[in-house]
Amino acid sequence: MVINMSALFRKDKYIQVKGADTEKKDFEETGERQQPDQEEKNKYKKLGQVINRIKNKEAGSVIDRVRDKASEVNDKVKDKASDKDKTSAKDKDKDAVIICPDCGKELNRGDVIVNHYICTACGSYFRVRTKNRIRMICDKGTFTPWLEDMPVSNPLDFPGYEEKLNGVMEKTGLHEGVTVGEGRIFGERVCLGVCDARFLMGSMGHVVGEKIVGVVEQATSKKLPVVLFCCSGGARMQEGIISLMQMAKTSAALKRHSQAGLLYVSVLTDPTTGGVTASFAMLGDIILAEPGALIGFAGPRVIEQTIGQKLPEGFQRAEFQLEHGFVDAVVERDNLKSTLYQILKSHRISMANKAFSSFTQEISKFQPVEVNRERLAKTPVKSAWEKVKEARGLKRPSALTYIDLIFDDFMELHGDRSFRDDTTIVGGIATLYGQPVTVIGVQKGNDVKECVLRNYGMTSPEGYRKALRLMEQAEKFHRPVICFINTSGAYPGMEAEERGQGEAIARNLFEMAGLKVPVLSIVIGEGGSGGALGLAVSNEVWMLENSTYSVLSPEGFASILWKDGKRAGEAAQVMGITADDLKRLEVIEEIIPEYGSAGPDTVGDIAGYMKFHMTEFLKKFDKMSGEEIASNRYERFRKF
Repeated sequence: MVINMSALFRKDKYIQVKGADTEKKDFEETGERQQPDQEEKNKYKKLGQVINRIKNKEAGSVIDRVRDKASEVNDKVKDKASDKDKTSAKDKDKDAVIICPDCGKELNRGDVIVNHYICTACGSYFRVRTKNRIRMICDKGTFTPWLEDMPVSNPLDFPGYEEKLNGVMEKTGLHEGVTVGEGRIFGERVCLGVCDARFLMGSMGHVVGEKIVGVVEQATSKKLPVVLFCCSGGARMQEGIISLMQMAKTSAALKRHSQAGLLYVSVLTDPTTGGVTASFAMLGDIILAEPGALIGFAGPRVIEQTIGQKLPEGFQRAEFQLEHGFVDAVVERDNLKSTLYQILKSHRISMANKAFSSFTQEISKFQPVEVNRERLAKTPVKSAWEKVKEARGLKRPSALTYIDLIFDDFMELHGDRSFRDDTTIVGGIATLYGQPVTVIGVQKGNDVKECVLRNYGMTSPEGYRKALRLMEQAEKFHRPVICFINTSGAYPGMEAEERGQGEAIARNLFEMAGLKVPVLSIVIGEGGSGGALGLAVSNEVWMLENSTYSVLSPEGFASILWKDGKRAGEAAQVMGITADDLKRLEVIEEIIPEYGSAGPDTVGDIAGYMKFHMTEFLKKFDKMSGEEIASNRYERFRKF
């Protein structure tokens, strides 16, 4: 969908659906306007009565004059009614058509409403009012508002501020810039907050901060997740420093909510700027954004005035924030409710599970197809160098291929929250036979175009930081972690060094050592040096039978030790880099059969083998505490 993102702070992007209250008001107003017409009709009725009396007195000439007068009055009434009908029809046509401020097209209001307030011509997003947002997200009749009758706050006694607030309240029907309460999303309980830019641009003053903190504290007490729809111009200027303090207050409340192991999802809508961006909007465990939403700390005009340059198109928009690692996903409005449901459901199941193998689907013992069993028996043993070449094969099944075949409901999450979304690393949440898991993989690519996009599987610092963020999130929500590794090594570029490649890998080793959930790493292709180890500090490491895992490439090994890179094949043989070698050295726990060679004909059975044995792996940790799981991992590496 192509989205025109030129509009910034446009009040004319609002649409309101007429509800029962509005229709009733319109009816009453129409009734009042019809009273003068009724008076005219009453006059005509009285004249008719006069005619009858005159007729009885046989006053023919008078009757004619009166009839003429009655006819004249009647014509006036009809003409007035006709003019009114025409005006009403014209107003109705006007109400039925709206103009998109982005593309300028005239749109049918009903079509736009059905389309979730998205322009049917260009796809740009209209801003959504609070009641309509709640109607779109919550199950019908489930939302209960909280903290509606909070007193007006004017901490600085700012002149005219209270009158302004009262005027905005009367105009919008809102009590403040945010509405909070509890509702259900496809049955999942959630504490909800919805900001509305019509109320002083959704700016955050004392009452807004108090309502945000109130709903978060209630969620902490009730052990419920929080979803906040953010939309704001920043701090409430009329409240000065007290407005600034709301940033710290809301952040502190969310910290306590997080420490209780609870989920917070923020949804960034147009616009989310200033102090709201620099506080509760960007603190979500998962951050979603609507397409084209303006998201940033400083406003575009402020930036342009400061740097004296015109900003590029799309700067600070949702897609920009996704690319730069600050947003997990940009979600179309049509899919927003179902996406939130998937996140909430996964969280609820994870927190309710006492074990790591709480499977809700039947698991049948894996059995490969007959042709693959024959291939397994007949395929000759490959040399180390042959396995090196096979592990590097462009057509070898990738991490995403295995993720699609093994797991259900995979939702990819993006970004390191610091600099960029490294496309080399894919990761997110999924389910394995109904058990929520966090899945992370190095995506190398299956053709030249994808390899370029994925940097040939060479991970940058932001990729390791993204992976660590997802692992720590998994620990918080009691989800096991499964990693797929296929990399020749960490990216050795100048930019990677500038951003701390060594520190990023070291930090992963450090933090993964203490994770209190099971971690499984599987080498599906190349396992190159520290770049692979940065995702392999695990309770167990498995390898596909034709994959490799080494301190460096055979070419590098031969060049360093023998000053001759052409002896790579010889080096591969003595380095001990194959699955068989590493199993003998007890560096890995499991060798996964490839039934000859990993490819389109065998990938289904390879995935099936892994899927079944993953369930067996998770069962081992059901009765372990978090400390025992971390200790198990420590002892595994302590022996080397």
